[in-house]
Amino acid sequence: MGDEKKKSRWWIWLLVGLTVLCGLPVTMMAWWVYSFGEAGRPQPVDCAEAMDFARGRLPADAEDARCTGMHWQDSYVTVDFRMPRAGVADWLKATYPDAEPDTPCEEDLCRVVDHDQVLYVHVKVVYEDDGTGLVHLTSFDM
Repeated sequence: MGDEKKKSRWWIWLLVGLTVLCGLPVTMMAWWVYSFGEAGRPQPVDCAEAMDFARGRLPADAEDARCTGMHWQDSYVTVDFRMPRAGVADWLKATYPDAEPDTPCEEDLCRVVDHDQVLYVHVKVVYEDDGTGLVHLTSFDM
């Protein structure tokens, strides 16, 4: 009775080893494909965070603010809002004092800011008939 030889279960250890050896790279590749698929899709973001990224602040009288962000290798945010037309130039000077005219400009007002070639901010303003300015701000880093 004590002489019975235990059956070898080497095949179980072989399956476990193959599962770990092959399963880990397959799992990592599936995660990478999922992450890559989500990268670059515009997603809503908090406007305060978007403006912090763009090194600015929304004006107190901003209305209808919508903000989106995309992230992968670079980060890219867009901020759209309306404000009284009379305050656009003052807000722009206070927020981005180093802004330069962006040419060509098909809108009513265009400015570009280069923060040490690391962060770029583009502001385009279209003056509307109701006395407001529609501000479109894009910012991206490298």
